[in-house]
Amino acid sequence: MLLTLAILGGTGNEGKGLAYRWARAGYRVMIGSRTAEKAAEVAQELNQKLGRDVVHGLVNEEAAKACDIAVLTVPYAAHGELLESLRDSLQGKVLVDVTVPLAPSEATRLYVPPAGSAAKEAQQILGEGVRVVAAFQNLSHEHLLEGDPIPCHVLVCGDDEGAREQVLKLAAAAGLTGWDAGSLDNAIVVEGLTPILIGINKRYKMRGAGIQVTGKSTEKG
Repeated sequence: MLLTLAILGGTGNEGKGLAYRWARAGYRVMIGSRTAEKAAEVAQELNQKLGRDVVHGLVNEEAAKACDIAVLTVPYAAHGELLESLRDSLQGKVLVDVTVPLAPSEATRLYVPPAGSAAKEAQQILGEGVRVVAAFQNLSHEHLLEGDPIPCHVLVCGDDEGAREQVLKLAAAAGLTGWDAGSLDNAIVVEGLTPILIGINKRYKMRGAGIQVTGKSTEKG
């Protein structure tokens, strides 16, 4: 059974790209925003691109209540306040945190929150009733809004193995290769790759730099 996904703060480029990929894969997708008007505008834009009326726009709280899995795609400055306001609505669900805490004055530097990472901060705010997973931070929206294949891999961190498995399935549905990267403590490493990739884009005049995991399997058969 396909799940209902809510892209909270989903009117930015990353949120739109993920929503597009998952709606195309057949998931029920809701775009969340502070205002219903902005959410509806982005949903209409995506539906036109998809050629189907399958994405719906709602205010963040309504989207959080109605979803099975929530995906948070907001700048770090809005991270804590939005999570505090949605704490009750997200209980019992999986939250995929895509947030990267960049230094306010320089996007090529990481800001480390007191909790250790944005994802750990989300877990502290939401409590044990929400299974927080960190994923999709190192992925350019430019790839998401283009056709397959996407030459980037996704690292998935979380303390709940079942939640990590669900997010790995979402990565595959979006046409991506996902890797189980262990506990939520490791999210700081994944978040920290993003300012490095931003710096690489700037220094080498690139667009959409990403990561790939390489190696050979030692399993036989």
